Amino acid sequence: MNDSDSTVAPRDRLPHGDALRGLIERVTFHNEDTGFAVLKVQVQGQRDLVTVIGALATVSAGEWITAEGQWIFDREHGRQLKASNIQTQPPDSIEGIQKYLASGMIKGIGPVYAQKLVAKFGRDVFDVIEKESARLQEVDGIGRERRQRIKEAWAEQRQVREIMVFLHAHGISTSRAVRIYRTFGEMAIERIRMDPYCLAREIYGIGFKSADAIAMRLGVERESVLRVRAGLAHALDEAAADGHCCVPRAALGDAAARLLEIGEDLAASVLDAEIARGELAAEEIEGNAMVYLPSIRTAEQLIADRLRTLADRAGTGYPAIDLPKALEWVQKKTGKILAESQVRALRMVIHSGFAIITGGPGVGKTTLVNSILKILGAKGVQCVLCAPTGRAAKRLNESTGLEARTIHRLLEPRAGGGFQRDESHPLVGDLFVMDEVSMVDVPLMAKFLRALPRRANLLLVGDPDQLPSVGPGLVLRDLIASAVVPCERLDVVFRQAGASLIVQAAHEVNAGHIPAIDDPAPEDADFFFIERDEPSAAADTLVDLVARRIPAKFGFDPLQDIQVLTPMNRGTLGVRNLNERLQAALNGSAGPAVDRFGISFRAGDKVIQTRNNYDKDVFNGDIGVIRAISLDDREVRIDFDGRRVTYDFGELDEVEPAFAITVHKSQGSEFPCVIIPLAMEQYVLLQRNLLYTGITRGRKLVILIGQKKALSAAVRNHQVRRRGTGLRWRLQNAAARESP
Repeated sequence: MNDSDSTVAPRDRLPHGDALRGLIERVTFHNEDTGFAVLKVQVQGQRDLVTVIGALATVSAGEWITAEGQWIFDREHGRQLKASNIQTQPPDSIEGIQKYLASGMIKGIGPVYAQKLVAKFGRDVFDVIEKESARLQEVDGIGRERRQRIKEAWAEQRQVREIMVFLHAHGISTSRAVRIYRTFGEMAIERIRMDPYCLAREIYGIGFKSADAIAMRLGVERESVLRVRAGLAHALDEAAADGHCCVPRAALGDAAARLLEIGEDLAASVLDAEIARGELAAEEIEGNAMVYLPSIRTAEQLIADRLRTLADRAGTGYPAIDLPKALEWVQKKTGKILAESQVRALRMVIHSGFAIITGGPGVGKTTLVNSILKILGAKGVQCVLCAPTGRAAKRLNESTGLEARTIHRLLEPRAGGGFQRDESHPLVGDLFVMDEVSMVDVPLMAKFLRALPRRANLLLVGDPDQLPSVGPGLVLRDLIASAVVPCERLDVVFRQAGASLIVQAAHEVNAGHIPAIDDPAPEDADFFFIERDEPSAAADTLVDLVARRIPAKFGFDPLQDIQVLTPMNRGTLGVRNLNERLQAALNGSAGPAVDRFGISFRAGDKVIQTRNNYDKDVFNGDIGVIRAISLDDREVRIDFDGRRVTYDFGELDEVEPAFAITVHKSQGSEFPCVIIPLAMEQYVLLQRNLLYTGITRGRKLVILIGQKKALSAAVRNHQVRRRGTGLRWRLQNAAARESP
């Protein structure tokens, strides 16, 4: 509601100290981020429900409300009480208790069970749930499992509401209260009071500024050491989120000083103290004083040590292989003749403990890997295949016929974080093949190498010209640039692959040339450019292509086969706007919907996981479809390639709509059909490697929509932002030795 659309009704202004009291009949709207609520209240003596608007951390139908404020008249909604102060109390009437329980706030209790519970226990129902929960099984339909869920949900809800009220009192969004409770438990508020910055460090979705605001309200001094330490750690975390493993020492101090609005001398002195304490790590790399988070520095050093050891190791432990005979055998078996560069790579892998195979699309990486696996498999070598994402692992499985797992699942995630596989419990295998290595960051590569058996061999496969990893580091590029590890770049495009306009376009873009755009395109074309001068027209065409034209002409399923990839999140052609439009066009579900974190989720929606969740065994980049939404249980069930995973409503900040996703989030995946909108409004993110990556995600059909000058700008922009990383330097300078 806009204040410009309402007027104060002076005659109805409540006297100071007077209050409106009544039962909340329903919660028309409540934003957990801001606390803003629109309530319909049953007031004694009033025939119609009274509308009350105001802010409060948490509210449910059935609660008793006391509100102070002034009456206003809204042109659209009529007479309302605009409350400056609202307080709620648990209901004590039978009607209120039933509405409260039926509101969906307690998992396992919906309108049906609310009625049954109140009919059985009356006003004592709250005490029964909290103190005598076994009696719940006296109610028809409630067994031991549902009773336990109700009891746990009641306890959790009580704690979550306390956290929400605490956060709201300090001016902070309450939407992450469930996550805070599940991270810190019943000691959450005490933990926050002791160190408010734990919210920024440990709670997904809460930024440093929010934690800092709570800290200041709790009395933390602007120049306190606690605050400066937190600011330095946050600056390094932000750098890691931008892909940096390390930051120049002077730049880190300056960044913290600006963030905290303190003097540079204070930031520098605390930085020195943190390095002396070992909380941060400092090192001179190629003449530059750099600062690391210790965990990332350790990871970088471990990668360098382990891979140098592998590369320098004499012998592979493989049985003797007569290469000419093996080559003749595998070419006959596969029906594919290997090119000279592929034969060189084959020889390199068979004779090296560690090797890298790289190259763009259509150069035969898949054929070569398949040949290597067939030769070694025939000799009894145990080959283990993995990739960073589920889709990449599935593609590796389809191309080789062998089992392939994600790196995370190969390492066997441990509930709560971390992996079961490490030095003390290594993986089992003779040759480990990792595909799509360009998207593997330093921390994940280090965890993988910790678990690699000492006598095992390693083959990395990837394309360094694609977008780098989302996480810190440039692992594949640094390994290749070091020139100290065996590497073969395949650069001959095979005739069959070269017939694909997708492959041709990808190589043209990578070479800095605008791909050929024939108008009209050949009948059998798999690559198209549709020109639209205005972003709004491009968006209209895109929605029509996905919903109608492509399914009609090519038979692709809009949800399963077609993926929209866009450079940015905001704007007419950004992820958010396109997802809203595509959801409206593709998902007319009439079932229940849930609004959380600014997104409306419905059954049938395509969604993407945005962070690793080891407890659920779901990882960043996994794409699924919402199969069911339960308002009673406050749960959403999502299908990830046949695996059903349940999310509490408060956990939905981990998933986003995926009708359209950013090109970055498409790494490691391939789709039958890819559509990429391009416009000058995306100028900041129009880059050659981004466009190249997007095009190579399409397997059968790629369509670019938008402005030719945007396409040209993307192809010309080859300025890749440098990342702070010391891996190449470590590989070149560290002695080949086993890490301790």
